[in-house]
Amino acid sequence: MADLDNKERILTKSRELFMQYGIRSISMDDIASSMGMSKKTIYQYFADKDELVNAVIQFKVCESEEFCNHDRIVSENAIDEIFRTMEMVEQMFRTMNPSVLFDLKKYHPLAYSQIEKHQNEYIFNVIRTNLERGIREELYRPEININIIAHFRVRSAMLPFDPTFLAEQKANLATIEQQIMEHYLFGIVTLKGYKLILKYQQKRQKT
Repeated sequence: MADLDNKERILTKSRELFMQYGIRSISMDDIASSMGMSKKTIYQYFADKDELVNAVIQFKVCESEEFCNHDRIVSENAIDEIFRTMEMVEQMFRTMNPSVLFDLKKYHPLAYSQIEKHQNEYIFNVIRTNLERGIREELYRPEININIIAHFRVRSAMLPFDPTFLAEQKANLATIEQQIMEHYLFGIVTLKGYKLILKYQQKRQKT
């Protein structure tokens, strides 16, 4: 039990440091020091930083899937599902260092491949399902090409992490992603859906 607790503590602290400061800038020494333990202790659970990063990303992927599944189940309609996702993404991005994905892609390709697989398979299917739901509910335009729009949404979700794009903005990740998601949503809705967006926006502003 102590071993499991230690491993979970290391993962939790590593997630916190990586998300806040980026992955490259945090060493195993930094993690050990912040936890008041020796680096040798960390190596009892993780062979190297690469293995630790992989474990952190695996956790984040599973967490994302749990949130998405929950939002789909409890949402009133397809647009409500999107707004719930926006809340989740805003909270996550508010404390996320924009260099995280760049660091993963350049220095931890195996972990980055987990992100790509998650985006291209799981998130793509979540978006497709939401589009189909919105069309059934007459909230999304029936003539949209679901496959094209789903692929577009997957790609646009990664845009805030593009260093070139980010350097041109005077806004944080959360604000950029919110603008992109609202633009996407307004582009696919019917008049009925448009009115519902305004309703949910007013609701958000009051909370």
